[in-house]
Amino acid sequence: MTRDEFENRFFGILKWVSVVFFVVITVFPLIYMIGLSFKPISELLKDPASFLPTWSDITSLDTYREVLRPVEDGGQGFTTFIKNSFIVAVATMIITTGLAILGAYAIARLRFRGSKVVTGMILLVYLFPAVVLAIPLFVLFSKLSLRDSLFGLIIVYLAQTLPVALYMLRSYFQTVPISLEEAGLIDGLSRGGVIRRITLPLSAPAIASVALYVFMIAWNEFLFALLFVVEQRELWTLSLGVNQLNSTEVPLTLLMAGSVIITVPVIILFFVAERFLTEGLAAGGVKG
Repeated sequence: MTRDEFENRFFGILKWVSVVFFVVITVFPLIYMIGLSFKPISELLKDPASFLPTWSDITSLDTYREVLRPVEDGGQGFTTFIKNSFIVAVATMIITTGLAILGAYAIARLRFRGSKVVTGMILLVYLFPAVVLAIPLFVLFSKLSLRDSLFGLIIVYLAQTLPVALYMLRSYFQTVPISLEEAGLIDGLSRGGVIRRITLPLSAPAIASVALYVFMIAWNEFLFALLFVVEQRELWTLSLGVNQLNSTEVPLTLLMAGSVIITVPVIILFFVAERFLTEGLAAGGVKG
């Protein structure tokens, strides 16, 4: 065997070993979480090493019923948390994406004094960690009486996600040939018509990736939800609901069921729109 053949065979085997290793350490925690979410706590206490549920455990759905059941009926009230998270995530996604499209197009195409400064400020705001903004926002929203409301939480998420959405879409809009837009203007389209008929269809992958990115942040966010709506249980989001299950007083199976409820929708959404995410994020990372 020549040296070249040995290296090709060795690195070929090493490649598949690495792939299997990373797949196992990535997928196993998810399988473990889903398996425990179906098992009755009595069976888990008898055999803690057994996490695979039986068919009767899967079809009974006792754990999920207890998690979704209202608190008044002895459950954990996750139905309300799902509704709140959905409202906040969808509203944040729609508002952020709409504002980002208009703002990013203005920065990418329109020439005005201070456009470069605006671009730099967008990146500067994005570089601030959430914990730095938490206290000033908490004080401001307390004075404005916007705490303990989903509307205030949506505004906070808007401030958190808009800078990166602007930067991603600005970079993508700059890759759209300006000659196409000029041709549209010559044919009689207004600036709004050019955006609607030319720019937006060509930028669909980036817009989809930004919308999904914003949705996932708002769906999973914990810190600001803890600060702004923790005092009103009926306004809790899923992240707060899962956090309350992380207690020695609550069975581990309920914690796993809550974790599945908050995790699986995002995983499904990611795989459905994987192509848009890949294309949009790659294009958004190109400097215009």
